[in-house]
Amino acid sequence: MKVALIQTRTPATQDAGLAHVLPMVRKAALSGACFIATPEGTNLLQKDRDLLLPMLKPVGEDVVVGGLRAAALEFGVWILIGSALVKREDGKAANRSVLISPQGAIVATYDKLHMFDVDLPTGESARESATYEPGDRAVTARAGDLKLGMTVCYDLRFPGLYRALALAGAEVMTIPAAFTRPTGAAHWEILMRARAIETGSFILAPAQGGRHEDGRGTYGHSLVVAPWGEIIAQLDHDDPDVLLADLDLEASAQARAAIPNLVNDRAFSAPHALTEKAVLT
Repeated sequence: MKVALIQTRTPATQDAGLAHVLPMVRKAALSGACFIATPEGTNLLQKDRDLLLPMLKPVGEDVVVGGLRAAALEFGVWILIGSALVKREDGKAANRSVLISPQGAIVATYDKLHMFDVDLPTGESARESATYEPGDRAVTARAGDLKLGMTVCYDLRFPGLYRALALAGAEVMTIPAAFTRPTGAAHWEILMRARAIETGSFILAPAQGGRHEDGRGTYGHSLVVAPWGEIIAQLDHDDPDVLLADLDLEASAQARAAIPNLVNDRAFSAPHALTEKAVLT
């Protein structure tokens, strides 16, 4: 099955975001992709909270979501909006992954569970929880023959989530991202390969890349990892682009049969917390 990952450098407004992503989605569809995935923050990226919040719309009113629903219908393809930054039903903000069918219908959504609240050694800091309300549930969904586990960016660092998705039947983990440049250079590839190997799953990781209008820098290097851990497609840069890959959908079952760690797991008691150094006598 041919899939496409869209690597973007999303602007700071929804109208500009749609104009940016739509030509690449069209290119991917015309190249034969049946499933197209975009990065985190596909509709807009604006790190200034005071500028961002007034622009957010409910998912049904967002111009990028609407435009990509129309594109899915026009080309007869599945589109995963890696995430759209939207207003929830309760008025709070959400970082929401949206799966669109070839009929243009929204068939599944997932709100990012883990908030990126960090202080990096480089001096960069982020407090995603100050803007977004985290989700409270893991989500699996079918996209034709693909059995998806839907996640977003920082979720990558929580392997228990991916194990739960795999045990629920997911064979393809979607990890759309807007990774920072320092964490991307250090951890992007190795963490993606680890999640693939641990769960015997394909990893589809479309990424934001480059220097954005709001001043942030993102890593790019979108990639596809097979269930045995090998990278089968990857961009070696941070520029907007389309990455195509052919998935052998039998590979997940083969990897899980070879290394059956999903069924070999055992319950155990949690260790006591280490509160002080042991004293040798």
